[in-house]
Amino acid sequence: MAMVWQQDELFPTASETEIQRTKFLLCKCKSMLLLMNDYEKFTRDMQQVATDGEVARRIDQDELHADKTVNAVILIEKQRWVYEQYQLYTGVIRRATSLIQDKEARDAIQHRYIEGHSFKETILFFRYGLSDSTIRRKLDEGIRSISNTLKLMGFFEKDDEEV
Repeated sequence: MAMVWQQDELFPTASETEIQRTKFLLCKCKSMLLLMNDYEKFTRDMQQVATDGEVARRIDQDELHADKTVNAVILIEKQRWVYEQYQLYTGVIRRATSLIQDKEARDAIQHRYIEGHSFKETILFFRYGLSDSTIRRKLDEGIRSISNTLKLMGFFEKDDEEV
């Protein structure tokens, strides 16, 4: 007996919640990239500040005289964990963006979210080639494409487990 596959199983479509999650991640993408870059450049400085500074002392608000060394290690580990999460998020976003088939939609997503320009700047960037409504539509198409790709990759299931 032959198995029949439905198209929904082979090419899943993202739900409205998943599309909103994708848009949220896209809006945070530039900030994540900047923080990752800063972390890579200044890891040693951040570790020294955590060890020497008052930040380590305030990890536990209830205990005013906490062990600074232990708290500094906790703070450093938290910073490293956040960095790794940002690497995961930006990595899948970049992969999904590169898989958008419509070049105009891919370019609009790249300019607006990955490079971090405002919507107005994006409109001005594409001013001579595309109208405002076309840019808005291309951005929506790009977000849907990224959402569907993330769904296909199993990103939302993994993301839900971590939250």
